Amino acid sequence: MRRVTLFVNGTSKNGKVVAVYGTLADLLSVASNKLGIKACNLYNGKGGLIDDIALIRDDDVLYVSEGDPFVDPQNDIRTTDGLPRAHTDWLTLNIGGRLFTTTRTLVSKEPESMLAHMFREKDVWGNKQDERGAYLIDRSPEYFEPILNYLRHGQLIINEGINLLGVLEEARFFGIEQLADQLEVAIKNNQPPEDHSPISRKEFVRFLLATPTKSELRCQGLNFSGADLSRLDLRYINFKMANLSRCNLTHANLCCSNLERADLSGANLDGANLQGVKMLCSNAEGASLKGCNFEDPSGLKANLEGANLKGVDMEGSQMTGINLRVATLKNAKLKNCNLRGATLAGTDLENCDLSGCDLQEANLRGSNVKGAIFEEMLTALHMSQSVR
Repeated sequence: MRRVTLFVNGTSKNGKVVAVYGTLADLLSVASNKLGIKACNLYNGKGGLIDDIALIRDDDVLYVSEGDPFVDPQNDIRTTDGLPRAHTDWLTLNIGGRLFTTTRTLVSKEPESMLAHMFREKDVWGNKQDERGAYLIDRSPEYFEPILNYLRHGQLIINEGINLLGVLEEARFFGIEQLADQLEVAIKNNQPPEDHSPISRKEFVRFLLATPTKSELRCQGLNFSGADLSRLDLRYINFKMANLSRCNLTHANLCCSNLERADLSGANLDGANLQGVKMLCSNAEGASLKGCNFEDPSGLKANLEGANLKGVDMEGSQMTGINLRVATLKNAKLKNCNLRGATLAGTDLENCDLSGCDLQEANLRGSNVKGAIFEEMLTALHMSQSVR
């Protein structure tokens, strides 16, 4: 019976004496069990590769590798910097010029990751090493460090100033899917919540005071829901598509402001100045516009074409020349309104209270006046005004 002494490639310590029997594959299997590595090759003391068990003599000293080339233990006791070399289970990684020392077991903690495959399948990956023997990986060391720490203790800990997106990209590159999932959740949680809260009167007054009088203030699409904007000077402001529902705009000056497609449902505009206002296709359902002034002495006409004015209360408003073409005024209250020269063509006036209104020269062609109240009219309503 022959016996040999086995050492891990590159070392001359912690050897194991084993009996030689069977085939070379049997000896490699015994070496794997004794040394705790995946034995692939056997070398003699001069670096010769043994490929036949018949070449082994009694009391030979053999070196077992996991597929890496032979390393002479006499020449490799110390590295180029004079420091003792660690056990081969330890690895040094050169990540973007920065050295990280860890173990094969650690990088294999995620068995399906690229790191695990790199050091489990050497021949396949062909890992390159620098002059110190550190494995070269061209990635960002700043973003790799949190990944290595995650493999060490299983916790995602990111130091201040580290971009989570960068760490996420590295986790995806190295194929550490569980960490990538955690990072995606962390990134989502760190996103500032979308602020849809309404703008308050105090905030808006600050905007007004900071805006020069000759500059246009654009409030398109902003949320003013429920805000108190009463008695403010809001001339020429762009409120297009803004949310002004349930807003208090009593006695506000909205001269020539743009309220196109704005939401004014339930808003209170009593006594507001609406000269030359643009309210095309706006939604003012249920709003109160009592005593409003739409009449501009210079002849600039307010435009409410296509607006939804269902159930609005516009009693006593001055609306000379106003454009209400194809607007919806179903169940609206227009008592005692001045509608001289108003355009109401195609307007839905069903069940609308127009008692006491001045409709002289108003255009009602094609309008729906079913159930409308025309009591106590100031001027006679001629058929030519309502018949196409």
